Amino acid sequence: MTPDERPEPPLQADEVATLAGFLDFHRATLAWKCSGLKDDQLRERPSPPSTLSLLGLVRHLTEVERSWFRRTFAREDAPPLYYSDDDRDGDFDNVEKADVAEAFAAWERECAFARQAVAAAPSLDAVGHGKHRTYSLRWILVHMIEEYARHNGHADLIRERLDGSVGE
Repeated sequence: MTPDERPEPPLQADEVATLAGFLDFHRATLAWKCSGLKDDQLRERPSPPSTLSLLGLVRHLTEVERSWFRRTFAREDAPPLYYSDDDRDGDFDNVEKADVAEAFAAWERECAFARQAVAAAPSLDAVGHGKHRTYSLRWILVHMIEEYARHNGHADLIRERLDGSVGE
C-alpha cells in the first residue's frame, strides 16, 4: 500500500460518513506503515526500552476494535484474542512466535465487523454498554480515531527505525 491508496475522508459529508472516513483513513495508514515488511520486521522491537512492535500494534488495535464494536456496541460475548486477565499486555508482548497472517486477518475481520455495525446503526446516538458506562456510537468513533492516531504515531517511529521509511 502507498499513501495515495488510502481512502481520503470526505470533505463534505454527514457526520457518520465523516467519522467513518477518518477512521478508515487511519486504519489504512496502519496497513501502509506495515506494508512491505517481512514477518520478523513486523515482530521487531526497534526502540528499546520500549517493547512496541508493528505486529503488537496490529494485535492491540484488533483488540480495541473487538472491544468497542463487538463487546460494547453490539453486546456480543467476544473474549479477547491476544490477552487475558493474567497477561494484560499479551497483545503487545507475545509477538515472538505470533502468526503474522492470522493477526492481520483478525484485524481485517474486526474492522469489517465495525464497518457493518456503524452502517447498521440507526444514528450516532445509538449506544453501547460498557461495564460501568454507556457510550454513544459517536463517542466510540471519535475514540477509535484518537486510538489509531496515537498508535499511528508510534508506527511512524517504529517504521523509520526499522528501514528508514518516513511519511505522514
